Amino acid sequence: MYALRVHDLGKRYHLGRQMDAYATLRDALAQAATSLFRRRAAARPREDILWALRHVSFDVPQGKVLGIIGRNGAGKSTLLKILSRVTEPTEGYAEIRGRVGSLLEVGTGFHPELTGRENIYLNGAILGMRREEIEHKFDEIVAFSEIGRFLDTPVKRYSSGMYVRLAFAVAAHLEPEILVVDEVLAVGDAAFQKKCLGRMSDVAQGGRTVLFVSHNMSAILNLTEETIVLDKGRIVFHGPTPEAVDHYLATAVHGAGERTWQPEEIPASAYPFQPLTLRVKDARGRVTDTVRSTEPVTVEVAYRLHQPVQGLRVGIYLLSMRGEYVFASFDTDDAEHYQRWATRPAGRYVSRCVIPADLLNGGRYLLSVNASAYRVKRYFQEDNAVAFHVDATGAPGSHWPEKRVGLIRPRLTWAIEPQETEAAP
Repeated sequence: MYALRVHDLGKRYHLGRQMDAYATLRDALAQAATSLFRRRAAARPREDILWALRHVSFDVPQGKVLGIIGRNGAGKSTLLKILSRVTEPTEGYAEIRGRVGSLLEVGTGFHPELTGRENIYLNGAILGMRREEIEHKFDEIVAFSEIGRFLDTPVKRYSSGMYVRLAFAVAAHLEPEILVVDEVLAVGDAAFQKKCLGRMSDVAQGGRTVLFVSHNMSAILNLTEETIVLDKGRIVFHGPTPEAVDHYLATAVHGAGERTWQPEEIPASAYPFQPLTLRVKDARGRVTDTVRSTEPVTVEVAYRLHQPVQGLRVGIYLLSMRGEYVFASFDTDDAEHYQRWATRPAGRYVSRCVIPADLLNGGRYLLSVNASAYRVKRYFQEDNAVAFHVDATGAPGSHWPEKRVGLIRPRLTWAIEPQETEAAP
């Protein structure tokens, strides 16, 4: 039995066009006055149309956990908003059997002036729950959210993490037949994310359906058996999750060991930080997508600052092809660098680090780049910006034919010290 059937779904937006609001008398008079002095151009205006989704079709059986992955702008959130009845499709349709509980954005469905207690009842009513159902689950919701001390505080005073805790607790415990979860879990701490993933697993085992969007490939692999890959509003792969993750990671990252950003690719929110290039270099200083594990690897981030920035740190996240974090490192991790570059003047920079030899195991790795002022502002981040391959030829233990487990393969110093030996006969 299907919980959800989507047929030829599409959503079109007209870029640059403002939505018509309810007109007031003042608006009508202003428009009439303006029309007396303004002539419309004779030429027909050009419409800039964006299809956020096009020809999307799939079925979700009851009790299935379906993963949805894709790059930013692929159409994931648009799809979930349509299925949650937040927005209407331009074409196609979706058949939904049962109530839908949605967790699309931090605080969706919350009233900022109401307390946490009042918002539990409000959110439950929005989900179509009777008051008796909400009261039956109330204590369980509060315990899961871990915000009992702040239950009678207006949610406008909550942090984003507290918002997520309460919103997820309500959506997951009021037993909708279909639970829709977007990337909002990234706001919570690691312990709470693990708790939420466990709850979603319980929801699915209870026979309910979950649609799960995430950039965390480990979570997608652990929670789902089947996944859809979206690209530019279309389904480019639909199948078993391991194959879907491999397809996404193989096509979503830049190869050749280098990523160059064009001005039009950089969001306005990044200003005054402008990323230029991210490069992977081998021991001879050549830009490459294949390095040897027995040699050091250099990672360079080139960028421009259009005005001085205080407290800036530029760094990288190294991940496996399955989205597992290997490490994170920033150019001001050293206390001396932190003091020297407390304020970084305007100009062009290269932040460079060296991954030492005999550290990484063989395989494919991903580099993400981040520029931020700690707890103040994130200027820029691009996940999976560059992929590169590590060749483990000559690495410690390579004379053994076995494949070594783990993401790192350090050359550790061992000593063999005989304590007691027997004389040869």
